[in-house]
Amino acid sequence: MTPAVKAILDKYEATSPAVKANLARILMQGRLGGTGKLIILPVDQGFEHGPARSFAINPPAYDPHYHYQMAIDAGLSAYAAPLGMLEAGADTFAGQIPTILKVNSSNSWATTVHQALTASVDDAVRLGCAAIGFTIYPGSDTIFESMQQIAELSAEAKAYGLATVIWSYPRGGKLSKEGELALDVGAYAAHMAALLGAHIIKVKLPSNHIEQGDAKKSYEGSDWSKQADRVRHVVQSSFAGRRIVVFSGGAAKGADAVYQDARDIRDGGGNGSIIGRNTFQRERGEALAMLDKLVAIYKNEE
Repeated sequence: MTPAVKAILDKYEATSPAVKANLARILMQGRLGGTGKLIILPVDQGFEHGPARSFAINPPAYDPHYHYQMAIDAGLSAYAAPLGMLEAGADTFAGQIPTILKVNSSNSWATTVHQALTASVDDAVRLGCAAIGFTIYPGSDTIFESMQQIAELSAEAKAYGLATVIWSYPRGGKLSKEGELALDVGAYAAHMAALLGAHIIKVKLPSNHIEQGDAKKSYEGSDWSKQADRVRHVVQSSFAGRRIVVFSGGAAKGADAVYQDARDIRDGGGNGSIIGRNTFQRERGEALAMLDKLVAIYKNEE
């Protein structure tokens, strides 16, 4: 245990030693272990976008073992995936990297903004996971059902000593497409995840757009043009930095943009990246080189 990790865990009051131990598993794992920074590999895109859209560009990525091995070889903090993906490598890779079971999922054909429960806390315990993961869509008409579901699942997970990771993605309702990435909306989404008891909060990097009319006055007089400042505000909205906040890598983009995002997350006080398509859709050697540089950025070496 390093002072940096202990300082993070000390902020989780009313959290059991078992949950803190699983948070420590993630925070102490891999090449960023002990720094307080994280890089997590999430591979839930098969549910969200379909196999060809997710993996055809890099065919070895159709194999669940590919992702386990890449996360291990890159020295990442954890690997997050739905039930079937984790089960497909659970024995081969047992104990080699902390895993996060994504317990709800959607698909690209649905006409409503919602997710179905696709796994249970019992599954996470059986697979030796460190945490469960759950997506909410603040703004959608189904958000209240999702809030009730994660309240129940998180309580069950805590009883088993598992941490809770919440993907908080504003979408639906009265939100415009631009508003999904708005600064005020992203900060609200992170705060909502914290209020729901998330130990780790996953959000998207926000733009400088302000969506809510009632919130605009609160943002007037400040310059939000720098992404690092926007990251800092999202972290501030997550209980003034008392919760771990990681940022999504988003859609596939150029390497330089990925690296700049990481620098802005680091400089804004974020805890790291949860980056999927921008790594596993690249050839393995290229992906490992990218992850190597991201580790260096979070270690202040780049």
